[in-house]
Parts: sequence; C-alpha cells; structure tokens
Amino acid sequence: MPRWTISRLFVLLLVSALPLLAARPRRVVSQSVGTDELLLALADPGQIAALSHISHEAEFSPVVDEAKRFPALKDSDAESVLRFRPDLVLAASYTRPETLALLKRAGVRLVVLDRFDTLEDVYVSLRILGRELGQEGRAEGVITQCRARVEALAARLKGVRPVRVLSAGLYPFTAGAGTTFQDLCDHAGALNVAAEAGLKGHAPTPSEKLLVWQVEVLIAAGDDTIRARLGELPCYRVLPAFKAGRIVAIPGPLMSSVSHHRIATYEALARALHPERFR
Repeated sequence: MPRWTISRLFVLLLVSALPLLAARPRRVVSQSVGTDELLLALADPGQIAALSHISHEAEFSPVVDEAKRFPALKDSDAESVLRFRPDLVLAASYTRPETLALLKRAGVRLVVLDRFDTLEDVYVSLRILGRELGQEGRAEGVITQCRARVEALAARLKGVRPVRVLSAGLYPFTAGAGTTFQDLCDHAGALNVAAEAGLKGHAPTPSEKLLVWQVEVLIAAGDDTIRARLGELPCYRVLPAFKAGRIVAIPGPLMSSVSHHRIATYEALARALHPERFR
C-alpha cells in the first residue's frame, strides 16, 4: 500500500475517533459508595471529580485507600454534587428521590444504576458505565477477570454439601431470596435457610421459627466483636449454631458491596465454610 494511502487512512481513523474522545466525560461525580467502586475500576484518574462522602470511611468503603486520592462530597445532597461542576453524575436507585429530582432539574447528565442483587447485575452496570465513560474495553477486562475468579472458586467448591446459613444482624431483619446475601450463598457453597423457608428480600426475622430452620452457621457483618453483640439478642442466643460458636464475621464493606468487590466476599465465606477445599 502506498505511503500516502497509509497516512490518509491514519488521518481518517484519527478524525473519526475525535467525537468519541471529545464525548468522554471529564468531571464525573459518584454519589454512592457502590458507584464509587465501579468508577474507580473503570475511569481514568483525570475523569474523576469527586466520590461519595462515605468513600473515605473504612467502615463502609472497601476501596477507601484508593478513594482517598480523590475529593469526597461533603454530603450526598444535590448541592454537594453540583459544587464540583460535573458533566456526569453517577447515582444508585437507593439515592434519595428528591436528590435525583434536583440533579435532573439542574440539567447534568445523570446515570442511575438500579441492579445490584447478582453478579450478572454488576456486569450490566459495568457495561453501562463503560459506555458512559468511553471505557468499554476496560469494563470487559474487569468482567473477564471476575469470571475467571468465580469459575476458579466454583471448581474448588465442586461437589461440596452446602452449609445451612442465616444472615444475622443487630436489626430484626434477615435476608431471603432476591438479595445480595442470596447471591453470596449461591457462590460460596451455602444454603440460605431464610430463602428455603420462602422469605423474599429483607424481611423481619421470624424468631419463633429459627430453631426449626436448622441453622448450621450464622453469617454477620462486622468483626470479632459481633458474637458478643448477637448474644444480646435472644433469638440468636438460643440457637445451637450460636452456642457452638459457629459464626462467620465478614467485614461490613465487603458484606454490603454491590459491585464486583463482592467476589472477595464469596471467597472469604467459602474459605470459612469449606476450609478443607483451601488446604
């Protein structure tokens, strides 16, 4: 091919790419910790204007060290978001409706992610955000890495007997079907007894039924102090699993993660429930 033809082809490709490059947002503000996690995985650092106000709090954020490289919102309200002059705002469906309404009224580009329950939902969110950021390739790379980890864990757990578990907490609710906890059980070799009993979503804990659910292990968000705190609640204190000390504490930021970081939770719980598969 003649040199001038190659040069012309290069120029044409460059010119055709300019609109895409120009369309990439330059000042992205993330309004929730879930979108923080996704944004940090996909965006160029220069695209991030600010992260949520809880991104810097280790109690809630699994990416706190990385998040501290960027400014944080003072609060989650619209005024705090707009102060950073964003050209793209990321929010979640659990963001306060009045905040979403004010952001829409301000005319900024707003993307609201609303699927969190399963890892497949996370893949959908990654692809949506990848398109918005002009980082489709990076999104597919994250998904590929996630699938490799999940497949490796599934191979390690192949054939195990699922352990009967219950999501336990200091509030009088437990997690049934259609929750991130169910997704965790599905990947970690566990059977969610609340879902087995027909509970859906986050429902009041039926204290009078817990004994007949034959709970083998309690799963709770927190640290080693969670056992003593659960022991203050009669509904857990009477369970054989509690008396035997069969409690797995998962760090809060991982237990509540609605991003790809939940895979670390799968791995941690699987290791705790099936240690023989990790020797």
